[in-house]
Amino acid sequence: MALSVSRRLLRSFGSVLASGRCDSPSSLYPSLHASLGVVSSEEFSAVSKAGSSFLANRRLSTSIPSPESSGGAFPSNLLSAKPVVASERNIGLYQDLVIPVTNFHNEDKGFTVLAGDVFDVPIRKDIIHRVVLWQLAKRQQGTHSTKTISEVSGTGRKPWNQKGTGRARQGSLRSPQFRGGSTMHGPKPRSHAFKLNKKVRRLGLKIALTARAAEGKLLVFDDFEVPTHKTKNIVNYVQQMEDSKKLLLVDGILPENLKLATQNLHYVNVLPAVGLNVYSILQHDTLVMSRAAVNEIVERMHTPIKR
Repeated sequence: MALSVSRRLLRSFGSVLASGRCDSPSSLYPSLHASLGVVSSEEFSAVSKAGSSFLANRRLSTSIPSPESSGGAFPSNLLSAKPVVASERNIGLYQDLVIPVTNFHNEDKGFTVLAGDVFDVPIRKDIIHRVVLWQLAKRQQGTHSTKTISEVSGTGRKPWNQKGTGRARQGSLRSPQFRGGSTMHGPKPRSHAFKLNKKVRRLGLKIALTARAAEGKLLVFDDFEVPTHKTKNIVNYVQQMEDSKKLLLVDGILPENLKLATQNLHYVNVLPAVGLNVYSILQHDTLVMSRAAVNEIVERMHTPIKR
């Protein structure tokens, strides 16, 4: 026997059943039970299952179908009117990135895929700090030098007698307490470099590239070919870029015209891909790489470390 139950009755049964306070239909609404007649236990269980499944679908459903796509079967009053806002991309999930490729003329050159294990690693400031200190210490010249008492030019004669003069005893005029004398425990030429594991250095470069990619400050060009070596061409190209104060151009093999055009600009520097480093990336707010440079960096990061 088909039982016609309204949507409001179905909601009432479902809400009461969900609260766990219902045992039989007669205990809910005696008058309604009398008006509908006798309802068998099988029919009541069917209604209960329908209400429970409806509420379960209402609570657990994560997709919001449109009334047009569902054919009007899904109640329109249950659809949320708030717009769904997609969350921002999480950094450090090792996901490959797809970014557009352009050139100095802002032409569309397709897309390229950046390897996730190079351009999407977790950000660690402590690794960046260690790598920068290692770079600055390694490039320090260390040519500082002072003269010891044996290196200072002067006589070796005792300046005055040990006793009888009333003055403090002295043994040499080249001692550090005299003007023009030696320096005790002064600096000598040495190397300030210290050892840093290759894994840490490689990880620091990955983190720097990830930071620029996450900020939207990593651009990929098809090539760096410029028609002439005139500096004004590079100036015009840079002025077209938004929010770019200092650029670092990285290519596998730098074109001669590019090197000549940028040598007089203090805010545009060029580097070959083999010389890309953490400190140079941090000094520039925008990193521009060619396709060849990206492929070379990825290949270098994937090369096993020789022990």
